[in-house]
Amino acid sequence: MHKNRIIQQSFAVPFHYPIHFTRGVFDPSNPLFSEVLSAASEGTQPKVLFVIDEGVHNAHPDLGQKIQQYTKQYSSQIHQTGALIMVPGGESCKNDSDQVEVVLRAIEAFGVDRHSFVVAIGGGAVLDMTGFAAAIAHRGVRLIRIPTTVLSQNDSGVGVKNSVNYFGKKNFLGTFDPPFAVINDSEFLSTLPLREWRSGIAEAIKVALIKDKDFFDQIEEDADRLNERSIPAMEEQIFRCAMLHAAHIRSGDPFEKGSARPLDFGHWAAHKLEQMTAYALRHGEAVAIGIALDSAYSYLKGMLTEPEFNRIILLIARLGFDLYIPELTPQPNKHTQHTSVIDGLQEFQEHLGGELTITLLKQIGEGVEVHEMDIPILLRAINLLREQSDSIQETRNLKSS
Repeated sequence: MHKNRIIQQSFAVPFHYPIHFTRGVFDPSNPLFSEVLSAASEGTQPKVLFVIDEGVHNAHPDLGQKIQQYTKQYSSQIHQTGALIMVPGGESCKNDSDQVEVVLRAIEAFGVDRHSFVVAIGGGAVLDMTGFAAAIAHRGVRLIRIPTTVLSQNDSGVGVKNSVNYFGKKNFLGTFDPPFAVINDSEFLSTLPLREWRSGIAEAIKVALIKDKDFFDQIEEDADRLNERSIPAMEEQIFRCAMLHAAHIRSGDPFEKGSARPLDFGHWAAHKLEQMTAYALRHGEAVAIGIALDSAYSYLKGMLTEPEFNRIILLIARLGFDLYIPELTPQPNKHTQHTSVIDGLQEFQEHLGGELTITLLKQIGEGVEVHEMDIPILLRAINLLREQSDSIQETRNLKSS
């Protein structure tokens, strides 16, 4: 006779991390960074390894010197391990597994342990890659994120995910590992290229559409100031967007054990479009198109009203995003009449596991989950975006002539 026995193990682990907003994080007169380290050092002098996005360093060539001066001034709280580690920015660092190796080798060479810190300074891709390396070294080295783009300050940088791309699929390898702290420094935004400045606004539109109509109204009101690169307007947008993202993470399913990912509204198509364009399309640009596509689908399904749909489309276009790119055009072949972007539905489901769950819009400020997409209506939505894009471009041409 078999004697079956079981030990039912159960425990909860609380996670806490602050999201700071400041200007001049490495200004000697700003003690914030040293205070963040001191909060966990208990009187010791922790090692700190800095991993810096090459693009950020090129835009701020004195950054290394500032860090050296800062760590020297606050040497009682900070022990810098050695040379700053530079890694390429953008999606290339997530596509190249050698970059993870670079960070891991630095962690090993400089004796960075679980009581030390890895500080990632850069855009979302560098934060993702560095966070992944920190999470798997010693089963987890403490990570401080200093996001330097709009997209990373208001969205990816404040979350709990780290990842790299693998098998040609976005974020195939990754961890859920909350950072020790996030420090958003708006001074980094001043040198962003226009495409990077604009790109992050797509995530603000996304979270406003599914969670906060008043925030959507505010983005509409501030659209001209955002186009004029007003730092105060962007700081407010980043703060509100980050606040909504953080609230969602702590109130729902932070480690995404279920099938629903409302914060990925517009992302099933966006991830596929990034892949189809070999990542020439920025993430935020792809998200803007994905938002437009799912909004058009919601409208054609009778969920969104026409005035609401028009508001969404006009705001996306007004902020300088494309509504339509040729990769959305159906490409018939012997197997299917579907444009290949629709393959993103299956890949999105495979990435999540479980039932296909897509967030659509019931109204501005309220998302709704569905478990299937009507492909003929989706194709109509693509055609509608092409018509809307052509109409807006024609209007612009008339105004400029």
